[in-house]
Amino acid sequence: MAISSSILANSISFHKSSHPMKVIFFGFQTWGHRTLHALLMSSHHVPLVITHPDSGHCYESIWNDSVKQLAIDHDVPVLESQTANTQEIIQACKRIAPDVIILSNWRTWLSAEVFNIPRFGTLNIHDALLPRYGGFAPINWSIINGESETGVTVHFVTEELDLGDILLQEKIFISQAFTATDVFYRSLPFFADLPLRALDLISHGTYSVTRQDRTQATFYHKRQEIDSLIDWSSTSLEVYNLIRAQSDPYPNAYSHYRGRKFRVKSAHLIERAYCGTVGRVMAYHGNSAIILCGRSVEQPGQGIAIDQIADEQDTLLSGRSFFKVSEYVGADFQATSSWRDAS
Repeated sequence: MAISSSILANSISFHKSSHPMKVIFFGFQTWGHRTLHALLMSSHHVPLVITHPDSGHCYESIWNDSVKQLAIDHDVPVLESQTANTQEIIQACKRIAPDVIILSNWRTWLSAEVFNIPRFGTLNIHDALLPRYGGFAPINWSIINGESETGVTVHFVTEELDLGDILLQEKIFISQAFTATDVFYRSLPFFADLPLRALDLISHGTYSVTRQDRTQATFYHKRQEIDSLIDWSSTSLEVYNLIRAQSDPYPNAYSHYRGRKFRVKSAHLIERAYCGTVGRVMAYHGNSAIILCGRSVEQPGQGIAIDQIADEQDTLLSGRSFFKVSEYVGADFQATSSWRDAS
């Protein structure tokens, strides 16, 4: 079950640093909003905020608490830009001469001309355990890959994206039952806590850094709709991981049945070893429908229980009420089967 945002807000304790820092903030969406709010509630001074314009991209229109509005509400000057590397932004940052720049969900590359401006450097907050899962959608990719942990990392920004020296890092356990939404809520408090801890360390000069092992680094691209298409020849565990990685409000994992698209809202793994042809609707299990996936040595059974789907009209239906036993799912099966098993 996801943790409510109101509970999270109450769980954050803001603190005062004995050495206030001048911080220019670059951020976007709820991650950025949470970090900026923490900075504004601290004794640090934020003379300028830079954020991205509102976006219609499916991953940028969710978790979209407004950094711009938060800055306006606190009378902080704010600039909007897709990139940090414009002359307007560079000159504004140089005039302010900040101690630190902090990035929180800033989604484009910074040039050396920008990240070298601050006295103590530029920090980025990334929701993964770097050096693994650099780049985009790290929570979704971690769950897709069946990881048992993720985390949040504060690192210095260099010309190599997400590969700067690590200042702070916190781990987050991922249960096999967790969705991407669950992990998002568990990671969000660190976007307030870690930047303040990092500023305290820097202001006191009491920190050390960990150099990233580039041989362990992985970098992932932005997710698009096609990335959530279910490949039923994958194992049931792989299909299950994709479904929970694309939990609401993320764009759901999807497939086709009788020539029409459907999105999977929830599913679960089953112990019984259902076997046969990939994509076949094998049986019912309560209100769920069992669909066969690919084989693996570790998993003799191929079935996954599809609990709930949304059809093309966004109507929510149980797997049992939507699928018919002996029919098939997937783009290769565009029509109802013309025959039934004798059994």
